[in-house]
Order: sequence, then structure tokens, then C-alpha cells
Amino acid sequence: MNKDQFLTAALRNPTNEIITEELHRLALPDAWLVSGCLVQTVWNVLTSRAVDYGINDYDVFYFDLDTSWEAEDKVIRQLTDRLAPRGIAVEARNQARVHLWYPEKHGLPYPELHCSTQGIDRFLTRNTQIGIRRVRDAYEVYAPNGYDDVAALIVRPNPGPNFSAANYEAKARRWKALWPEITVLPADA
Repeated sequence: MNKDQFLTAALRNPTNEIITEELHRLALPDAWLVSGCLVQTVWNVLTSRAVDYGINDYDVFYFDLDTSWEAEDKVIRQLTDRLAPRGIAVEARNQARVHLWYPEKHGLPYPELHCSTQGIDRFLTRNTQIGIRRVRDAYEVYAPNGYDDVAALIVRPNPGPNFSAANYEAKARRWKALWPEITVLPADA
């Protein structure tokens, strides 16, 4: 699978296109639609399921130097106001402030980030280290590990400073129940 094939499959879910268009209109700094909603849409296309099957919500990363909760909450409310009437649940997070709350919430270190793609690099699984965003009349894709695992339905751990084997295994269990075709590699792989 190459970038164009991935994008074609991911955008078969109209919600992914709606969100990227809305992010483009809002011009949030360094904003990306990321992770499961993209990969799970592709899995659904590959396994002939409804394009939105198994997707709980749609994750948005952006990077704003205003790390106040009030600024992030304003973005969350703005996206909710624009997308909730369409039945779209979005979870938006300012990657510039994750290090402020993550260690207390998860009990794991989380070094400060300097852009949204660094947040994508920290996902628990390598196959979900993907983000897309609308730029003018095209899409930019960030996929540091490529698309082979996505196409092969492989879930692979991404060890890093905030990796948790327990969280990885819980996520992989949920996915395996929804997509029995996937191959889940052990947390220590």
C-alpha cells in the first residue's frame, strides 16, 4: 500500500474528509486528523465492513503555544459545536500541553513536544502512527512507518517513553474483538 492507496481508503469514510475540511477552514496551528479513525477505516475497507465500523471517536492533534486549559477548551468547544450536529465525536488535544497532564493521568513520563507529529510518533502502536491534513487542494500525510502494517492488518507495539504494555494489550484486545483478521504482535516484540 502506498500513500495514495491509503488516502483513497481512509477518505472512503466521509467523516474523515469532513473533519479534515473543517480543520483546514479553522486553520488551527499544525492540525492533523490522526490514528485509529484512519487506520480502522482502512481495515474496514480491506475487510468489507462499513467504513465507520468500530470507530469510537476521531482524534485531532494541533500545536498551539498557548498551553492554558482555557485555550484548549475553546478549541474543543469550537470543534464540538461544528461537528456534533453531524453526529461526529471528536477528541482534540493541543500537543503543546500534553506533558502537563499526561504523567499524572497515566503514571508515565511524557517529554515535552515541539510539534504535532512528535505526538503521532508516541502512539502505542506503529500501525497507527499516521496523520492526515488538508493543504490547499491536496492532503499531506505523515506516516513515519509507512503503510505496510496497515495493509497487512498487523498491530505492532511502539516502545517509547510513554509506552505501557498493559495499555497496548488492552487496545489490541479491543481491536482483535472487532477485527479478528488482524495480527497482534506481543508488547515485547
